[in-house]
Amino acid sequence: MIASIGPNLPQDIFIATGEYAGPVRFDPERTTPRADQWLESKFAPWAFAVLEAWADGEYDGLERVVFSRADDTAHRLYYYICELQRRGLIGGPEPIVFDVAKVGRRSSLARMTDEVRSLAALLGVRADALHSAIKASNVQRRNSRKSSHSPACLLAGTPLPDKRLHDAIVGTGYSPMGDTLTQSWEDLGQLVDEEAVDPCEALALQLHADPRGPRSTADPAKRLADRIRECDAQAVVLWRIEEDEAEAWHLPAQMRILEKSGLPHLVLTRRDWRCRDGAAEEVVSFLKEANCEAS
Repeated sequence: MIASIGPNLPQDIFIATGEYAGPVRFDPERTTPRADQWLESKFAPWAFAVLEAWADGEYDGLERVVFSRADDTAHRLYYYICELQRRGLIGGPEPIVFDVAKVGRRSSLARMTDEVRSLAALLGVRADALHSAIKASNVQRRNSRKSSHSPACLLAGTPLPDKRLHDAIVGTGYSPMGDTLTQSWEDLGQLVDEEAVDPCEALALQLHADPRGPRSTADPAKRLADRIRECDAQAVVLWRIEEDEAEAWHLPAQMRILEKSGLPHLVLTRRDWRCRDGAAEEVVSFLKEANCEAS
């Protein structure tokens, strides 16, 4: 069995293996005494829970775990796990890193194509199996559009550890829209050309063009505007945690998008990943007020 860590990974290859367990599971609330000793405090909080679970042998049933280089924490965690295994401090599955190239030039696309081919070969995925997986995944992609009878509230920013803010929104008159961390890691992305002669090239093209993910060169403010339009949002909550330092640079431009939209919006920055700082209560209060004003 194989699993994954991080965004922008070639899900169709994983599916084609017939041995994909999905993204690694972790408990956001677990105590992490060993991981606290091994990792610096500015690692994304999920890394501590994953490393503690790894050290506890919870992933020993896996043969390999594929780490995404698109995410800084996932990439660094890969090297830490390799070193901890080398020193005999932990065991567990074989860690593999998948490079993610997203610069808008042909050499970057060629790099992505090479990575897709290499991973497919490593995992024993043949072209016919990948073709079949792409066709099956495209069915899911076409059917993935979410709909609701309630007005949508977009949860944007740092992916949440679970549905704790989504659950808080339910009952306010709004439907929550926005991926959790695990959902963002297993997202299938846009359609892949299933008629392409070379499925690896087709999958690489899809991954390279995807505007999502930390290594994308796409405009994050435009991406927020697109997400508002895609889910027909009637309210927006932009939530970022203390450790999400790189993405904080995009906040001024995203704030301008929110102001321009004219939608009710709540911006919560430098927040606690586990929402122990009253974020759920703030979101509920905001949406109830927005609902009253819209009535």
